[in-house]
Amino acid sequence: MSLETIVDFFVAYQRTAAIKAAVELDLFTAIGEGRNTIADLAERCQATVRGVRILCDYLTVVGLLRKEDGRYALGSDAAAFLDRRSPAYAGSLVAAIASDTNLQAFGRLTAAVRRGGTALAEGGTLAPEHPVWVEFARAMIPGGAFLGRLLAALLDVETGGRMKVLDIAAGHGLYGIAVAKANPAAEIVALDWPNVLAVAQGHAEEAGVAERYHTLPGSAFRVEFGAGYHLVLLVHFHQDLDPGTCEGLLAKIHAALVPGGRAVALGFMPNDDRISPPAHAAFSLAMLATTPGGDAYTVTELDRMFRRSGFARTELRELTPTSERVMIAYRT
Repeated sequence: MSLETIVDFFVAYQRTAAIKAAVELDLFTAIGEGRNTIADLAERCQATVRGVRILCDYLTVVGLLRKEDGRYALGSDAAAFLDRRSPAYAGSLVAAIASDTNLQAFGRLTAAVRRGGTALAEGGTLAPEHPVWVEFARAMIPGGAFLGRLLAALLDVETGGRMKVLDIAAGHGLYGIAVAKANPAAEIVALDWPNVLAVAQGHAEEAGVAERYHTLPGSAFRVEFGAGYHLVLLVHFHQDLDPGTCEGLLAKIHAALVPGGRAVALGFMPNDDRISPPAHAAFSLAMLATTPGGDAYTVTELDRMFRRSGFARTELRELTPTSERVMIAYRT
């Protein structure tokens, strides 16, 4: 460890700001199209020559671009994930990960550590109808489409026959939509705030499943779910909640399931040591910064919550080839 390493930590925010600016300017796509000089890029990105020069040189220093004879080219990672024309494009994720709300939350992290929860006003990102969730739903479309297909395959919904599915905090809706596409006999009920459901409904129409896609606007803690569900999806939501609220929601889900029904939590679930796997363990910091009491619950903690809420047993699965984990809880 050296002082330079420590300084790298101090200036890490500059990398976030630089890549976010480049995505917003569509700089990586412009370079991929062959606009490789400062003058061409400035024209294409509607920015100044000076600004583009400094940004491109910085992105070269950190390894996202290559530079030779005054011309720029995409590095391999940028070509794969930051050129909008790539099938693996993931640039939109920066709008969610580095949203103004998240940046404000992490800017107040010291206060969050002292109080044990977000220093943002009105419950942070859990405030009713917080606008961040519309932005999040739109930004997470590439990942949602990919993960949705993986989850539908893992749950073997294709052979499930007629089923009623509840997708809680549906967001972009792509998890429930993946189930509907895999199983023509599946009826989906998507629950979220009205402005977020508008995004999900649009995706259902594009996917050709709108007739089997129904929306349930409101708070997951206040609206009635109804009954008769064979499958309930709880994707990247349980971790936003404090333990008591999470258990209450799981009990409500248990009551809505048919005997033999499954509740499925997908997200970050560290091991009991709370430091592995690294990506799962590190997610706790985001929950501290943005929510009043959320956490990356360990596998043991989440299993215990499900069992206290009435579920008979749980099963932990890996959502390969990703690092995400899935816990499936069964109602007897």
